[in-house]
Amino acid sequence: MWWQTLIGVVAGIMLLYAVLLVLLWRVSRRESDQTRLRDALRLLPDLLRLLRRLAADGSLPVGVRVRLVLLLAYLASPIDLIPDFIPVLGYADDAIVVAIALRSVTRRAGPAALDRHWPGTPDGLRVVRRLAGAAPDEP
Repeated sequence: MWWQTLIGVVAGIMLLYAVLLVLLWRVSRRESDQTRLRDALRLLPDLLRLLRRLAADGSLPVGVRVRLVLLLAYLASPIDLIPDFIPVLGYADDAIVVAIALRSVTRRAGPAALDRHWPGTPDGLRVVRRLAGAAPDEP
């Protein structure tokens, strides 16, 4: 009877994965979200430097730094929620995971941490602040 439980768990995970794929596909189809995803992908090198700098900042809470290290490990890992060879969705999942992590970090550490560690242009910072859920020009 243990195999019935195993089959149920595997079926549940597959169903959850299918729902995630559909949700990511729907999000990637909206024009405003496509623009955000394109902006995030264009800013990827600066975003990676920002994440590394935030993770190394000893003044931030340990929980924030742990989240950032886990995010960097996820981005470096060859295993993704959706493989990168799938058009649009392959990279969209990475951008969505980064946006969710940035929102979490911004809520906990504050938008000033983004400002202190941002290595790119002011326009790029405005996009990152928007992705992180902070006002683009908030002091």
